[in-house]
Amino acid sequence: MEIWHWIEATLRSNPELAIFLALAVGYWIGALKFGSFSLGAVTGTLLAGVIIGQIGIDISSQIKSIFFIMFLFSVGFGVGPQFVRGIASDGLPQAAFAVVVCVLCLLSVYIAARVAGYGPGLAAGLLAGTQTISASIGLATDALGGLSLSPEQTQDELAHMPVAYAVTYLFGTVGTGWIIAFLGPKLLRVDIVAECKRYEKEMSVGEPDGGIESAWFQYIVRAFKLNKPDFIAGKTVAQAEAWAGERLFLENLRRDGKIIDFDDDTVLQVGDVIAVSGRHESLVEWSHKAEEVADRDLLQIPVEAIDIVVTSKHAIDKTLLELSKSPKARGVYVTRIRRGSLNVDIPVQAQTKLHRGDIVSVSGSRKHVDAVAEEFGFADRPTSVTDMVFVGAGIVLGGLLGAIVVPINGVPITLSTSGGALVAGLVFGWLRSFKPKLGSVPSATLWFMNSVGLNVFIAVVGITAGPTFISGVKELGLGLFFWGLFATGVPMLIAPLIGKYIFKFDPAINLGCCGGARTSTASVAMVAEAAQSNVPMLGYTVPYAVSNTLLTLWGMVIVMMI
Repeated sequence: MEIWHWIEATLRSNPELAIFLALAVGYWIGALKFGSFSLGAVTGTLLAGVIIGQIGIDISSQIKSIFFIMFLFSVGFGVGPQFVRGIASDGLPQAAFAVVVCVLCLLSVYIAARVAGYGPGLAAGLLAGTQTISASIGLATDALGGLSLSPEQTQDELAHMPVAYAVTYLFGTVGTGWIIAFLGPKLLRVDIVAECKRYEKEMSVGEPDGGIESAWFQYIVRAFKLNKPDFIAGKTVAQAEAWAGERLFLENLRRDGKIIDFDDDTVLQVGDVIAVSGRHESLVEWSHKAEEVADRDLLQIPVEAIDIVVTSKHAIDKTLLELSKSPKARGVYVTRIRRGSLNVDIPVQAQTKLHRGDIVSVSGSRKHVDAVAEEFGFADRPTSVTDMVFVGAGIVLGGLLGAIVVPINGVPITLSTSGGALVAGLVFGWLRSFKPKLGSVPSATLWFMNSVGLNVFIAVVGITAGPTFISGVKELGLGLFFWGLFATGVPMLIAPLIGKYIFKFDPAINLGCCGGARTSTASVAMVAEAAQSNVPMLGYTVPYAVSNTLLTLWGMVIVMMI
């Protein structure tokens, strides 16, 4: 027992250790699988924090604020391009749908809280748990601090918040997935598998034999010596490639025994040895007009696989089929397309359109890959360096904006510094999709700011609420759980019907839009699994970007409404 007393005393005097203990245990619990379900790191960290907090540990509220504001900036930065696109372009119907669903979510929580007689703390926790939007807890905390409550009342409301979150989160996650993936197709009266196959067929219109990938890359490389002046000797590289009449490309050139640099204006000469990439059957034709030779050095062409972030107007809203015909798309192979802050995979089809901020994985010769990257966006090569001037300035500017207070009818209205950081993240993320050199924020940094930033905040919430958490669950548990069923279920039962009858979404992407509007990645993954297709993901990203912002802000709004 002496060792336990010593550990307790050490954690009380060194609260930073308690936070890291909550993170370690929370991430471990969150990763445990129960069938196909897991609690996730946020819920795991909250439960770990509550248990550790039973010993009574005082932690500065500044720690919560620092990590939460960092988290909100990263959230905005990640969804910025999709958020702006949804508001300003052809994603507007999906963005409007997300707003409607977010309002339904807010109203369902408001009705439940009013009927049940819950205060602002319970209402905020109910919102965070039923809509699985943990980030709203932070803005709700800021809003509670601005109310004209006594310190004791404020503390009571803050203690109720994690209780409501923990009790309602489980069905908020599992229930949303079950409603969308299994009840959704029945509500829409569709065969989701058949609808996705039909959609994929429509998206494949114009696809060449062998699939869309063959339009980008289906080449071998051979070496030929130009012995005759009546073939392509005397032509420029560009003329020789155009004369071939097919997608044949000169990859390398040896002249006078040396491999030399060349461009489209280089004139080919008799005696040149060229490395040519193209379809096998086309290169067989060349073997009748030029001497095929074995030149190992010439054929050693550097090959690279990189991710390209789409930022150029030459690629945005263009289909893969259209882009495959661009001279800059020569000799490259598209292997994957990811979209949104969560990098969800979307189908690689002939009619798939690229959006600003999409990450397109390509491979091919380094020269051609670099040309594609320059034409369509920028190469997102791995880096470990974060531009902290960019990140720090963004958070400060957003915080200053959020600190502005506007009194309306005597009520002080403010975004708070946290809300300002979220808005700044949206703006900075969108700006970087236009100006890639504006600031480097690697994906590993974004993950740390997003996941660890939020979970440090949640750990402190759990540890601080620990002493009153158990009594709160005993007092409110059963009734709170049933109101959680109501607040989770009502918006998700109505959303597919709104998508079908009001917004006229295609049945193949309707449920993806619903999952995005509820920021429920798990539910869309369940839909994709049931549909045996990634097509539903096409409706996910724009609603997710809009709803992730609005539902987070609802944490502040629900407190003001109650």
